[in-house]
Amino acid sequence: MIQLKPGITAATLNKPRKPADRRKHGRAKKKSPGLHFERVFSNPAVSPFDQIEWERRTAEIADDGGKIIFKQEDIEVPKNWSALATKIAVSKYFYGDIAHGTDPAKAGRETSVRQLIHRVTRTITDWGIADGYFADTESAQIFYDDLTWLCLNQHGAFNSPVWFNVGLYHQYGIGRNAGEGNYFYNRATGRAERAPTQYEYPQGSACFIQSVDDTMEDIMRLATSEAMLFKYGSGTGSDLTTLRSTREKLSGGGKPSGPLSFLKVYDQVANVGKSGGKTRRAAKVNTERLAPRYRGVHRRKTEGREKSVGADRARLRRQLQWRCLRLSHVSE
Repeated sequence: MIQLKPGITAATLNKPRKPADRRKHGRAKKKSPGLHFERVFSNPAVSPFDQIEWERRTAEIADDGGKIIFKQEDIEVPKNWSALATKIAVSKYFYGDIAHGTDPAKAGRETSVRQLIHRVTRTITDWGIADGYFADTESAQIFYDDLTWLCLNQHGAFNSPVWFNVGLYHQYGIGRNAGEGNYFYNRATGRAERAPTQYEYPQGSACFIQSVDDTMEDIMRLATSEAMLFKYGSGTGSDLTTLRSTREKLSGGGKPSGPLSFLKVYDQVANVGKSGGKTRRAAKVNTERLAPRYRGVHRRKTEGREKSVGADRARLRRQLQWRCLRLSHVSE
């Protein structure tokens, strides 16, 4: 039986929020009565997880040659979910290692969509309770139930970084004693600080736009920043038009490498730093001004796009050939 961790107790709603922490660094605000929610989708008498039918399946993914590259057996998914939705959720978003068992708190792997969705919706609801967003216990419960219902019935879905990261620390304790995490705003000190644990302040945004100064230090700093964003499953766009072209000169003499050369470096960072450890995240370049010296950047993007399209076509041809081969064996 899968056990889902309960949320923050209702008594938390009645506790003071320590408003002085915010007022130290800003104007005092009027006390908000909190948000009221009316139930729209879920049933107050039945858990959202019990409003649908479930079934056991095997999620299996094969490469172009038919070789199995991912397989997880005896997983629990909503009966109305398609095979594709099952494969994506299980292979990309389930947390843990199959070799370590089925207890995510001990690095084991999630085995049910119940765990995946509860991990996210319960954590978000608990954040709302802790920060005083809800007017009362009933509103908090309605928020959790309706948000869970929407995800279960595929009326809405979060982006990949949310499924990758949110709830790992709060539901399973993942990230403790594993190095520093992301930066967060500390209300007590009024400063941005780095979390002492990973996933306690999870990265939930899908896209980031970054700038870079025309110095070697900042160019390499951008590579580090992009790698960390990729690590937690996000994508990043960078404006490289601030960098000198190969036609200009360096202060100490010599010739600049130009933005195109560094673009290749960033692209390799994206290639090896998989998104959330699961899939290759394509890098993107934003150019704010067009000039002859940046035609190389656009040629690079065009060449990359052509290679991607060519690879997709070749993959499709191999899949069709493989299917035709299997059909011919069946007919014989």
